Amino acid sequence: MTEFTPLLSALGGVMIGLAAVLLMAFNGRIAGISGILGGLLPPSPASDRAWRVAFLAGMVAAPLAYAVFSGGMPEIQVPMSMPLLAVGGLIVGSGLAYSSGCTSGHGVCGIARLSPRSIVATLTFMATTAVTVFIVRHVFGA
Repeated sequence: MTEFTPLLSALGGVMIGLAAVLLMAFNGRIAGISGILGGLLPPSPASDRAWRVAFLAGMVAAPLAYAVFSGGMPEIQVPMSMPLLAVGGLIVGSGLAYSSGCTSGHGVCGIARLSPRSIVATLTFMATTAVTVFIVRHVFGA
């Protein structure tokens, strides 16, 4: 069972929301991770590349800073095999391509902007997640 930590969860949500608001306020950009990373893949102007690299570097640096200050990373257990994880990754990647964005872009930023497309995408993500968890746990017994 996962330990429920409402205070830390709320703090994490506030920090994600604050990062999204600051990126929109200072750069006029949406904090969708797939879009930020995807913008680095084709050649992009240096001015556009700098903020993308800084944002992604912060995503890598934050858990490293946590490890330094707390004495280590929390243990993560993934009760699935690597082939199932790979299939799941392909499914998520396909959904990302079809929905023109990821859960962070649609769920955090899109809903905040009252985007109908993002609301539908997020409802689809959440419903698919619920069905998947039900099937994996109750049909396959994992």
